[in-house]
Amino acid sequence: MPSTLPDGEPVPTDGSLPAPAVVDLTRTPLSIYLHVPFCSTRCGYCDFNTYTANELQGTGTSDYLAAAHAEIDLAARILDGAPPASTIFVGGGTPTLLTGAELGGLVAHVRDVIGLAPDAEVTTEANPETVTPQLLDELLATGFTRMSLGMQSATPSVLRLLDRVHTPGRAVEVARMAHAAGFADVSLDLIYGTPGESLDDWRTSLETALSADPEHISAYALIIEDGTRLARRIERGEVPMTDDDDLADKYLLAEEVLTKAGLDAYEVSNWSRGVQHRARHNMAYWLGHNWWGIGPGAHSHVGGVRWWNVKHPRSYAAALAAGRSPGAGREVLNPDDRRVERVLLELRLSDGLPVEVLTDSEAERVHAVVDSGLGELRNQNLVLTLRGRLLADAVIRDLLD
Repeated sequence: MPSTLPDGEPVPTDGSLPAPAVVDLTRTPLSIYLHVPFCSTRCGYCDFNTYTANELQGTGTSDYLAAAHAEIDLAARILDGAPPASTIFVGGGTPTLLTGAELGGLVAHVRDVIGLAPDAEVTTEANPETVTPQLLDELLATGFTRMSLGMQSATPSVLRLLDRVHTPGRAVEVARMAHAAGFADVSLDLIYGTPGESLDDWRTSLETALSADPEHISAYALIIEDGTRLARRIERGEVPMTDDDDLADKYLLAEEVLTKAGLDAYEVSNWSRGVQHRARHNMAYWLGHNWWGIGPGAHSHVGGVRWWNVKHPRSYAAALAAGRSPGAGREVLNPDDRRVERVLLELRLSDGLPVEVLTDSEAERVHAVVDSGLGELRNQNLVLTLRGRLLADAVIRDLLD
């Protein structure tokens, strides 16, 4: 089942924000996240807030859509005075279990009541098995500009262990279909470090993904989440635990293969074919912009206020039908909390972290990071080296007070 929500203070029933966050609205870029919680099956490694048909307890697509549209209206009231959204990202779950018209209707509603910048990036995630040429045409016609495909691996045994339902070559086929339909930004998401995956398996996955000539590739180390089917299999000794040295070798191989193919690492786990193809929505997260997450279990951040919605689609729909915010809890970050988050996020970017963000004592540790070969200074920004990217969490831990 999906992971539990954090603790927090209550969210006002009308969803209102503290005065300082309202002031921040007018001067900070805005993004919108739309969470579609439906999946046909649950992958063995996944702890996202997603539900198969037998877990929905009578809550269906129409209930979700009515509630999501109601939350868009709620967001429009609270976000009055904010700039038009610069990005929309539809994630899940499997968003493409909805029709193109349903997905496009959500985007159109955001455009109508919140506003959407003329050059906005509008992305949907997709399971390759759910994508057809007709769906691609519908998505383009309703304003989508970017497609993010869950490929994970090109190795059948790895896909089976992850409980993925698509065939190995389907993601590449759909990426080519998306290009042919007119998508100028196609991303493929890969996972490395699955138990039993060899270095040659991982090289094959990278080279297969590149054969689709994508503008963007994300490559994430597999994280074994408590409570997942894969975690239970590892606990029972059925499959081995992932190994840190193996993960490091595979990360280095990804950097070698992707860089040679003309993609640059602009964040620790993300490579793009030039600045223009970076995932702008994800950059909004890493740069601390405002975003409103719509849907069950979705998280939001506006002006230092972070909140999260109730998880189950039925509870989510009930709250909005009753005219209440679906927020389950929130936290108000103090200035130092926000500064620390900025260090955590921006140091992962190839543009680096401005040294001026650090305290005096933290700034004194920068030289040790540089001297150890884990970072370098560029235009008063601390930028991680390749070795530093491998040890990013440790670098950040040692740098912060």
